[in-house]
Amino acid sequence: MKKIKTTIAMFFIAITGLTAQNKADAIVGVWETDTKDARMEVFKSGNLYYGKLLWGNKIVEADGKTSKKDSNNPDVKQRNRNLIGIVNLSGLKFEDENYIDGTIYDPPSGKTYDCKAWIENGKLQLRGYIGFSLIGRTATWHKLK
Repeated sequence: MKKIKTTIAMFFIAITGLTAQNKADAIVGVWETDTKDARMEVFKSGNLYYGKLLWGNKIVEADGKTSKKDSNNPDVKQRNRNLIGIVNLSGLKFEDENYIDGTIYDPPSGKTYDCKAWIENGKLQLRGYIGFSLIGRTATWHKLK
């Protein structure tokens, strides 16, 4: 009987752990801004989450093929890199229903901001800020896949 109780307890612990992990990984996938002007793929590496820029209508040349360069990057060596494919969202960790302690790079300004995120009503709320989150801007993204 004791063995059965131990097995049942271990089963519930495993299920609870999987549920928490599934909730944390809800951010993984391809997201598009609600204004439909950018797409980003969020992926997991280790225990942290990152975002790679897939597309943006403000960063694609008129021919629709060549992405603009990262000309405003404060690192001169990075100014010739294409913006499409850069990892501009870095180091988010999942804690208490939120993704915290990340950074987000804004190519048009060349600035990097502190970042946090959360999922609300199936949409990703991504907030960039300086210092503390009361002063910042939140972008809303919807999941494509």
